Amino acid sequence: MTTLNEFSNCVAQYDPHALPVTAAQAIVRQWATPVAAVERVPLHDALDRVLAEDIVSPSDVPAHDNSAMDGYAFQSAALADASATVELTVAGKALAGHPFGGAVALTQCVRVMTGACMPAGCDTVVPQERVTRSGETVQFAASAVRGGANRRLAGEDLARGSAALRAGRILRASDLGLIASLGIGEVPVRRRLRAAFFSTGDELRSLGEPLEPGCVYDSNRHTLFAMLRRMNIDTLDLGVVRDQPAALEAALRSAAASADVVLTSGGVSVGEADFTKQLVQTFGDVAFWTLAMRPGRPLAFGRVWSGDRPGLGLPALFFGLPGNPVAVMVTFYQIVREALLVMSGATSQPVPLLQAASREVIRKRAGRTEYQRGVAERDARGQWHVTPTGSQSSGVLSSMSEANCFIVLEHERADVAPGENVDIMLFDGLI
Repeated sequence: MTTLNEFSNCVAQYDPHALPVTAAQAIVRQWATPVAAVERVPLHDALDRVLAEDIVSPSDVPAHDNSAMDGYAFQSAALADASATVELTVAGKALAGHPFGGAVALTQCVRVMTGACMPAGCDTVVPQERVTRSGETVQFAASAVRGGANRRLAGEDLARGSAALRAGRILRASDLGLIASLGIGEVPVRRRLRAAFFSTGDELRSLGEPLEPGCVYDSNRHTLFAMLRRMNIDTLDLGVVRDQPAALEAALRSAAASADVVLTSGGVSVGEADFTKQLVQTFGDVAFWTLAMRPGRPLAFGRVWSGDRPGLGLPALFFGLPGNPVAVMVTFYQIVREALLVMSGATSQPVPLLQAASREVIRKRAGRTEYQRGVAERDARGQWHVTPTGSQSSGVLSSMSEANCFIVLEHERADVAPGENVDIMLFDGLI
């Protein structure tokens, strides 16, 4: 069995003590395996689920040529003399759902409404505001419309047998509408990914418990829950686990037995009571545990088994996140998120980055990737600007609430001068 550590040693820039972010992302992506189980769910329950199979259109959409606007349908041959005034007799009317069934001569037209089937032989619609109607006769300049204008063709949106949506897509509201337009009421989706998580530390207290001196309320579990729920992942909250090897081992084995991925916060640095990394190495497999990243330097990635040693029992991917609240969010979005998308069966798409001019000096040391919190805004000319949100300490969670973006500072970059462009990753749609 190839271990994660053996594989990781073959990755460019591998350094288990200070791994570049891009190398860490490559390792994690390689070991993220999509869940195999597929289930069929009613369309109303398919929002944010991952499509397991292509949705193939059973018919042309639209099913018939139809009018793109209110007006009069006629044969484009009537436009032969572009300088002439066209005069047509109204032969009838067509509404959406109520087509005109008669024949239409070259000298005739049919009053049509948006969405109405095009009458047989008609291929052009002149908008109603371009015509003059007197009784059952309409007149308009031949130059007012081109042949074939204002007509939607059958199959123009989707042709019968074509893929309307591809497997791996995370279904959005517009996708549900598209599927419904095909007459499909059930959708094949991947089963939801299951994630178990817990916080470690003797100083942590859950909400509702009294705070003794030196203790703090655990915020990381609630942050993790929210980030996982935003990704439509089933969650198992195992609470706060004390800094005791036996308790940590029991929690890790339980998590591995019941989930596809295990996330912990705290316990992966070099402190005397940080046992998580050492435990994982006894019945798991660790690829790396330190990143060249700020915040988020102490981050362990590997696999854990529910059995007594690697290879026994059920395996689960393991992410040992830092204990500081901001570092938990940064590492989740920069390292964990893509792995969860792949494991969910989704086609992963990079989060778009925008260029923004920094309004201030940003201090940065080359040799690590930094994700600072910032407030981005556009000026009257449409140019993006960004301002860091004060203290960038990984323990200041309020800086995440105040910010609306990450300022992404690349591995080799040094200090940023005012006015210099930086990449920003907007929180909207991400957090």
